[in-house]
Order: sequence, then structure tokens, then C-alpha cells
Amino acid sequence: MNDSTVALPWLVIRQDDNGSRYRVGRYATRAEAQKIADSLDGRGQQLYWVERIGQNGTAARD
Repeated sequence: MNDSTVALPWLVIRQDDNGSRYRVGRYATRAEAQKIADSLDGRGQQLYWVERIGQNGTAARD
């Protein structure tokens, strides 16, 4: 795990209509990531959620 993973462990993920998933951004706190996800979620038909990067460097849906 590198320094940026430790400093920004929260991800906002977007899923489009075809089921493809994309990382929107990385954030220091869950509250910050959730605020972004909530603001984006209200804009359209895309699905947004927050995940935390685990100890092994992979994202885990929270």
C-alpha cells in the first residue's frame, strides 16, 4: 500500500446503465466521499456509492 492509498482510502464509484463501473474520485473521509456521491446521485440515472480501500489495496463496498 502506498502513501496515497493510506491518505485517501475512500472511493466514490459510478455504475452506468450497462453495468460498467468507474472510479469517480478518492477522498480522505467517508463523510466527504458520501457527500460527493449524494450530490452526483441526484443528477441522473447513474448509480453512485462509497467504498473503502482495504488492507490489501482492494475496494470493499461500505
